[in-house]
Formats: sequence, C-alpha cells, structure tokens
Amino acid sequence: MPRINNTDLEVFPLALGGNVFGWTADEEQSFAVLDAYAQAGGNFIDTADSYSAWVPGNSGGESETIIGRWMAARGNRDQMVVATKVSQHPEAKGLSRPTIRRAIDASLRRLQTDHVDLYYAHFDDPDTPLEETVSAFGELVREGKVRYIAASNYTAERLAEWLKITDAGGLPRIVALQPHYNLVERDRFEGSIAGLAAREGLSVVPYYALASGFLTGKYRDGAAGDSPRASGAAAYLDERGRRVLAALDEVAAAHDTAVATVALAWLAAQPTVVAPLASARTVEQLPDLLGVAQLRLTDAEIQRLTRASE
Repeated sequence: MPRINNTDLEVFPLALGGNVFGWTADEEQSFAVLDAYAQAGGNFIDTADSYSAWVPGNSGGESETIIGRWMAARGNRDQMVVATKVSQHPEAKGLSRPTIRRAIDASLRRLQTDHVDLYYAHFDDPDTPLEETVSAFGELVREGKVRYIAASNYTAERLAEWLKITDAGGLPRIVALQPHYNLVERDRFEGSIAGLAAREGLSVVPYYALASGFLTGKYRDGAAGDSPRASGAAAYLDERGRRVLAALDEVAAAHDTAVATVALAWLAAQPTVVAPLASARTVEQLPDLLGVAQLRLTDAEIQRLTRASE
C-alpha cells in the first residue's frame, strides 16, 4: 500500500469519503459500505466534523458519529487510518486555538477514539493569525490527540507561509493536502499548489475525484439523473466534458473496466497523489471505486486522457 510521505501511515489506494454518511446513506447503509470497503482491504477513511450539517435536522458530526460507532462495533480502530477536519462545524467555526481544541475533543468523542491519524485544517481562516493556528495544531500532536497534520482548500501562498512558520519554530509539518482535483477540474491544483507539494514532499488526497459523479459516465446527454449530485455533474457536460467521456470510454473498453475506475486511475497516476478520495452511498457503487487499486494505465492512456481534458 502507498505511504503518506514523512509518516508511518500506509493507506489503501482509495480513500473512502464519509460525507454521505448521515446524509444520503443512513447508519445501516453506511455500516454496509464501511464493511465492504474494509473487507476489500480498505483502511483510509475520510470525514469532517461538519458532515453533514447542511442536511435539515442535522447539526454536524453525524458522519464522525457513524464511523465511530462502526469502529467500536467492529473493534477495528487500530486497523483504520482516520482523517477528519476542523473549521466548518456550526459550533466550531474557524481555526483559532480555542476552536481547534474544542473541535478535536468533540471529534474524538464522536469517533470513539483517543486520536485521529490525520487532522486537516478544512478551510483557511483569514481572521486568525496563521501562527496561532499552526501552534495549536502542533500542541495537538504533542499531546497525542493528532498523529499528523494536513490542510485542505488552501492557496499555495498560504501553504508556503504555514510551512515557513513550522520550520522556523520547529513545529510539526503538514504532511498531506486535500485539494479539489480531477480530470475536469485541473487548473486550481496543477501549477503552484502541485509544485509546492512536489518540492515539500506533501502527499495529495484529491477530493471530488469523480467530479460530483460526472466522471462515472452516468450523467450524459439525455440522462440527467435524480441524485443530489446530478445538477453539479451536469455542469461539466460541455464540449470538453464530452471529449473527456469519450476518452474514458475508450480506455475503459480497453481494460474491460468502468469509466469511474479509469478516472480514478488517471488521478492516482499523477505526481504526488497518494490516494484519490471518493464516496459510495451503497455497496453496489463500491466495486468501480475499489478497482483503482488494481488498474494501471499505460503512459499512452494517461496522455490520451490528459489531452482530452485540456
């Protein structure tokens, strides 16, 4: 299994997204998905304290609670690499020291564990001095509540500033990034952020790896679908999107595999990417995601997909 750089965390080549747990998947469905993922060798579970506060009747933390109950029921906490995030919970907004400390304790209670393996700053907080945020994360590592630190949705400039602070103060460094990145969303990651990740040895775990489902091939002309993500996927159905789907179809046919598997394999083949992140609402959706662990694209196929998505 690949290893997150500068850590002892060996992770399955697909990170399982927990954003659907407590949203489009109830606890029973979530347990079934988690069971199937673990049975296939999966060990890398990604969530956030805010999942899924946007659902009417939810308050945030539902996903962590389900994952915590599942690990307790299965007795497998030590076999799992658990990543969660801070800054967006309705009762723990931002990245001030008091907020981070309050949020980690709440996350640990919900996850029924004494530590998280990877703790992300979910979104930048421009209202809090970065030095305060960085030192607060460092305190959690020293106290054993967090093993390693990561960041999501940060600019290259702010990431560079974060790393400068840690290096100057001898504080624990960021080891991983979670950017929005996939075959039809390349601009915001490729370039300065990708370059920084390569220079600094940061492992990348891209979210929206399937572009809200568009890269599964389900959302084509005349097939809008009725899932909560259908409208987001439909936004990619332009000339470029159709070109990408055609290339995915071609490569998938050559390997007798699913379009989604090929899209994830392209992402997994990119420099610095350690594991794409994708979620499954049902067990039936998992095989196409898990296939990324076995599929290896040729250089020509990677180039074909890259050209189609430009």
